Amino acid sequence: MHSPGSRVYGVYVSTRDRILRLTRRLFDQKGIEAVSLRNVADKAGITAMAIYRHFENKDALIDALVLDGLEEWSARVEALPPCAGLAKIEQIGEAFLEFALKEPRRFEAAFLLPSRVARRYPDDFIAGRSTAGNIQLEAIEQAIEEGRLKADSAIEVMMTNAALSQGLITLYRAGRIAGGEEEFRALYRRAMRRSMKSFLSENAT
Repeated sequence: MHSPGSRVYGVYVSTRDRILRLTRRLFDQKGIEAVSLRNVADKAGITAMAIYRHFENKDALIDALVLDGLEEWSARVEALPPCAGLAKIEQIGEAFLEFALKEPRRFEAAFLLPSRVARRYPDDFIAGRSTAGNIQLEAIEQAIEEGRLKADSAIEVMMTNAALSQGLITLYRAGRIAGGEEEFRALYRRAMRRSMKSFLSENAT
């Protein structure tokens, strides 16, 4: 029988949710190397055997971290102010940068940790399994339909954007790009605009 949970600041929290919160805190503080069933069980004040009732192994904990990060990313995209087409594509690119710089560990969980539940190009996005991806694909498809982008495949435009933005962020996180945060932000924006310019049609303004 699973333990019922507890109250945190007067709000009922299931044991599984509490374990996930503690896993995320451990990951935030010490990285994925510190995440283990035993370490999290110690933080939660439960036995190593008890945690297996909620997560079968470390991979399951990592999957939960990845899903939590992806949910946060989708929530950020859904909360963006209304706009469409090329403006929405640029807006999402800016949100991606902000997510990476302001919540680096959650970004890492969403996009960099190997996981069985990580979204994979192109199948998961074509199948509509990503809320944030659906919004981006809709914007790209609209820009193509309006004749502002010259592309045969919206998913390939999306993959190009993802590869460039995530590649730049990964290089920056690894200290492989000189300069501070403001210089990196400017570099990122220039690179993303140049990439999108390669897809612009003669009708784009």
